[in-house]
Amino acid sequence: MRREPTARQLRLATELRRLREAADLNARQAAALLGVSPAQITHIESGLAGVSEKRLRRLASHYACTDEEFIDTLVAMATDRTRGWWEEYRGLLPTSFLDLSELDHHGSFRRDVAILFVPGLLQTEDYARAVFSSRVPELTPDEIELRVRHRMARQEITIPYEAVIHEAALRIRVSDRTASQAQLVRLAALSEADHITLRVIPFDLDGFSRASNTMTYVGGPLPKLDTVVRDTPYGSVFIYAEAQLNAYRTRFRKVEAVSLEPERSRDFIHKLAKEL
Repeated sequence: MRREPTARQLRLATELRRLREAADLNARQAAALLGVSPAQITHIESGLAGVSEKRLRRLASHYACTDEEFIDTLVAMATDRTRGWWEEYRGLLPTSFLDLSELDHHGSFRRDVAILFVPGLLQTEDYARAVFSSRVPELTPDEIELRVRHRMARQEITIPYEAVIHEAALRIRVSDRTASQAQLVRLAALSEADHITLRVIPFDLDGFSRASNTMTYVGGPLPKLDTVVRDTPYGSVFIYAEAQLNAYRTRFRKVEAVSLEPERSRDFIHKLAKEL
């Protein structure tokens, strides 16, 4: 039994529950199909217990799921024993920090929309340190440095990454003038990377109000396994209901449509850096 399932384990559990519900079966009936107790199904569907490939495929068959690619992907999630670099922070950082790292590791692409702060994957050390130093309740110096170190490690992302950043996030000084200028210089440099696309939404651009939500969208191995992450005062919330995923896909397209093209965005960032 797991004490605290990861977001990836909870996602697998959710998908298995969805398959059962789509087959109009209750936990007792599913348990009878496997020859286990209803409690075992409950534990599997809450992420507190794992499931073997054999049992997962039997469940999928009983649930009349014919999407072989989807089933194979769930099997890969169930049998994955990867212990990523983020595990060294387990017990030291909130679980949501580790879940984000794991999500990035398994993602096929990532998209961020940032309104007030530069996305974490693009921050300099000084910028990240200033962000964490402003937290309420306050963090200790050791806690701040631990978070900064973790954030810098997360930046080794190699999947296709697109960030749409509002001018407000580029102008707000989370620290001093020097740190802000260094952050802009870093953004301009990162925009040259083949796998990174940066877009800017200037203050004077029309049509932004309808699509102004901060969001992180991470592609899964299949579109139905995509994930949206929203930050709240109480931590990160992972969203993967299909209707909500479709809504966030639409929101990102709207944000992208009113943003500057990558080359113009790079010029815009260079201009802001010179103004500082």
